[in-house]
Amino acid sequence: MLMTTWNPWLELDSLRREVERAFETFGTSPRTWPFSQISFLPGISARAYPLLNMSEDKDNIYVEALAPGIDTGTLEISVVRDTLRIAGEKRPISADIKPEAFHRNERSAGKFVRNVTLPVEVNGDKVTAEYKNGLLLITLPKAEAAKPKQINVKVN
Repeated sequence: MLMTTWNPWLELDSLRREVERAFETFGTSPRTWPFSQISFLPGISARAYPLLNMSEDKDNIYVEALAPGIDTGTLEISVVRDTLRIAGEKRPISADIKPEAFHRNERSAGKFVRNVTLPVEVNGDKVTAEYKNGLLLITLPKAEAAKPKQINVKVN
């Protein structure tokens, strides 16, 4: 009969790998969760903030982020490799109202960070952003290597 000793560290490592696989299923890296994908408060009802749409044409990627009430002085936008990072702070509606006075408070406030993986490489030096009517509009020019190339076909 072969006896082995129980190693709790192996059990914990196995559990860690299972948790990482679970997060990868949802497209979230366990190393950055919950801070990059979940906004304001962790929990069942928390979701990514700001909500966004991403589209592209042959020259640019366009990001429209729905972000009303952002303090534009705290807004930070950066691109590193294939990741767009949007960070900032949404101030409370009124500092005069105490939290216990609310009957319902569904408009979150606080700091946020959202990391979005871009579909192609972009030229980070030429990214532009504009905040208008609660909508953050970001234009990310594609890198030359990512733009489609027309290949001529010789017919003999």
